[in-house]
Amino acid sequence: MNPPGADPIEKPQLEAALAKFGHQTFRPGQREAVQTLLEAGHLLLVAPTGGGKSLTYQLPALLLPGTTLVVSPLISLMHDQVEALREQGVSSTYLASTLDASELRSRTDGLVNGQYQIAYVAPERLSNPDFLAVFQKIKCPLVAIDEAHCISEWGHDFRPDYLQIGGTLARMPETRILACTATATPIVRDEIVARLGLPPDTPQIVRGFARPNLALRAEEIPDKRNRCRAVDEALSEALGLPGDQRGAAIVYAPTRKSTEEEARRLAQDGWEVGVYHAGLEADARASTHDRFSQGELEVVVATNAFGMGIDRADVRAVVHLAPPGSVEAWYQEVGRAGRDGADSIGLMLLSPGDMPRRRHLIESDLLGTPDPEVVKHRWGLFLELMRLAEGGSCRHDAVLRYFGDEEETLAGCGRCDVCERIGRGEAEEEADPEEAQLIIRKALSGVARVHDRFGLAAAVALLKGKSDDRLQRDGLERVSTFGILDAYSEEWLTRLLRRCVTAGWVDFLGGDRPVVALTEEGIAVMRGERPARLLLPPRQRAGRLTERTRSTRRAGSSPPPSAAELDPAARNLFEALRGHRLEVARQEGVPPYVIASDRTLREIAELRPMDRQALQMVHGIGQKKAERYGPGLLAVVLEHR
Repeated sequence: MNPPGADPIEKPQLEAALAKFGHQTFRPGQREAVQTLLEAGHLLLVAPTGGGKSLTYQLPALLLPGTTLVVSPLISLMHDQVEALREQGVSSTYLASTLDASELRSRTDGLVNGQYQIAYVAPERLSNPDFLAVFQKIKCPLVAIDEAHCISEWGHDFRPDYLQIGGTLARMPETRILACTATATPIVRDEIVARLGLPPDTPQIVRGFARPNLALRAEEIPDKRNRCRAVDEALSEALGLPGDQRGAAIVYAPTRKSTEEEARRLAQDGWEVGVYHAGLEADARASTHDRFSQGELEVVVATNAFGMGIDRADVRAVVHLAPPGSVEAWYQEVGRAGRDGADSIGLMLLSPGDMPRRRHLIESDLLGTPDPEVVKHRWGLFLELMRLAEGGSCRHDAVLRYFGDEEETLAGCGRCDVCERIGRGEAEEEADPEEAQLIIRKALSGVARVHDRFGLAAAVALLKGKSDDRLQRDGLERVSTFGILDAYSEEWLTRLLRRCVTAGWVDFLGGDRPVVALTEEGIAVMRGERPARLLLPPRQRAGRLTERTRSTRRAGSSPPPSAAELDPAARNLFEALRGHRLEVARQEGVPPYVIASDRTLREIAELRPMDRQALQMVHGIGQKKAERYGPGLLAVVLEHR
């Protein structure tokens, strides 16, 4: 319902406001989002970059009396939005620390006098007593929180200032609230609702994640030479030759050093290249941002500091030299390609050192003694990305299911590398289930031999039966496990052990050179106490990029179903389990992920355990969690039988 005293917004008013922004029709889902916000008063909107989220609050701002407040984390983005609104005749402003005192005072006076329809503010301003005093004097019919996932304390882009927003909103019971973000899984959506203090039944609209014009790919690269080859081939396919003016590309590098090195290499090949990372002077970063936005640069090599506020439609390729920290971060970055709807490439390169490197980064990012729960959660976010990279089904459909956008699944996009392999008849091999379980347990026994002593490479050498000084020094070349899987290549064994990591059976421990160790769940799988449910890697790798077929996959072929794909009954149970998780999290004052991850809830929905023993067969449910949260979870399952 509309807030007390509010008149309903009629359809002609919506159409007139839409025309003022230069649009004749709404994009799919936009009308629904605007009407839901106006009628319900609260909305959590999840739509990808370029999906038209800003219209969802800008249009109501024209229709509602007073000044709509938009909380945004990026000053450059606020500036660009305000300039665009002014060109469309919408009175707007922004308040930021970059303004001098007199200009800030002038804009604040204008805000109090009702001069603006929309005002953008940074989240830290909501904790400023002077601003809060001003805020109490204005009529504010709507507050929109952009990039709302930043409120998730253990998400991929946490910003402490966002935690102040909930307290401010609590003083505004009559104001409509819109939280919008480009990346939010079910567990992060629940955390946004909880931390903003929104009602548990707040509508959540998830739409627009299907980007079939993006050819999503993941490629294994064993060394630097192959990495350079993969980047060059992707740029050649997407942009042609330097100077062809076929668009632009963004290359994301994991470190500042690798950013500089790759930029120099590409510049030597003739590309017009810019560099962007946090270690550069502000003027240098601004120059790269402006030159790229104005079309002067063909390629930008950057860390993840680059991208917010970029509105260039002809980005034809986004290449990751190493996987980022989560599916959310990856899809937000790769989504900067193909904004105009034209065919584009999203390539992620994988190497054997990615997992230990990421584990070290997670632990070193946390000051002091890392909170084990925080490490576990961030590590889990990374493993979800690795699961997607290793997966045997359409990458687009896997992304859509991950974000809960089930309605847009494509039943195979026909363009990602997995669909192309399926179209060429290169689907993952079907192994005999008993043989597969035996292979997996043998692999885990190899990890057990090097447990807490050596890294993944030593475990691979042990299983392959390859001579290694470390193994010889510790007498491991004489154990029965040495060479137990010698029929398989080192590359295949590495991929198998990586899948064991993503399954939660193998973990990395300690420092800048992490060692591998079996988890409790991994020990149970190795001993046959738990099932070894895992798809083995294919024995044959896909062809090189230059050998790709450009044809779509054969009619009638479709990727095998993902474990994350739930039937309607299981989907209903999953949503009920989410509601239970949010309720328990509110009662205990903890983030929802502490109760259970989305993966855990999906497995419960799929397996429907009826007792505590069966519940402990689910990923992420150990004895302690089964004792503490098991009764509530099992009660939800029983209710949905």
